[in-house]
Amino acid sequence: MKAILGQHHVSAMTGDALKNLRFYTEVLGMRLVKKTVNQDDPSMYHLFYADESGTPGTDLTFFELPFLGQTYKGSSSISRTALRVPDGALSYWLERFFEFGVLHDPVEEVLGRPTLYFEDEEGQRLCLVEGGSGTPRKNGPVPADVAVFGLGFSEWTVRRIEKTERVLTDVLGYRFTSEFERNGQSVRVFETGDGGVATEIHLVDRPDLPSERPGRGSVHHIAIRVEDDDEMARWVERLDSFGISHSGLIDRYYFKSIYFRELSGILVELATDGPGFATDEPVETLGERLALPPFLEPRRAEIEAKLKPL
Repeated sequence: MKAILGQHHVSAMTGDALKNLRFYTEVLGMRLVKKTVNQDDPSMYHLFYADESGTPGTDLTFFELPFLGQTYKGSSSISRTALRVPDGALSYWLERFFEFGVLHDPVEEVLGRPTLYFEDEEGQRLCLVEGGSGTPRKNGPVPADVAVFGLGFSEWTVRRIEKTERVLTDVLGYRFTSEFERNGQSVRVFETGDGGVATEIHLVDRPDLPSERPGRGSVHHIAIRVEDDDEMARWVERLDSFGISHSGLIDRYYFKSIYFRELSGILVELATDGPGFATDEPVETLGERLALPPFLEPRRAEIEAKLKPL
């Protein structure tokens, strides 16, 4: 089997799609590449922010649940999502965060990489990490030479770290690379594929914490990259061989998916790289109209009538 390629997307929750859209496109300068709905509950928006063309590994997505309460932070959670920016970009972002009143920490070194921890308006836990290059949004409010261009590491806070480690290494093929301390907590780092920050999972062991009660600003699941349909079929067999309960193969139209919970309760999705977001609209106009997969298209009028226009 081929190795997991790293992060595919991270899906979080918001209580206000319009406020969310403004923050991620106007403050963070990411591109809205797909305005669609939750395929399992089309009464809610599903918004995808990414690089210029929605490349796998660049998507931060949000489900809108208007009546969602606050998050009560804890373990069994994806507790932070990193976004990559070019080397030397964080001085710009410090000024920008001051300008827009974004809650943030001072810049610090994490594994030798300058990193800026911050939260959005709903308490979504994020950070910017310097390193690498990509194809950020064109003609956005943030200059391309300092703009967000993709996902970085995913931090998980867990209560049963040994069991989560076994799933990462024995089932998914990740490898342990290093350990560091932040805020008095040990963080264990695992990577896959060719390595690098876009492939890393950071595990924080917190058996003392209750499980997180999700709400506004929490993460629903992380998706990791599988190359194609043939590899996905092999992953179905592999999960079965380990006795891991999973969703079976689901066609999300823009990619194929399998969902399962690792042993600390975090929801993990395996997702194929293709066919991609340009399947039903040109790259030049991604995110401008409500996109619906074919099985929901006959219900367009009904669905649009229930959504607040963005």
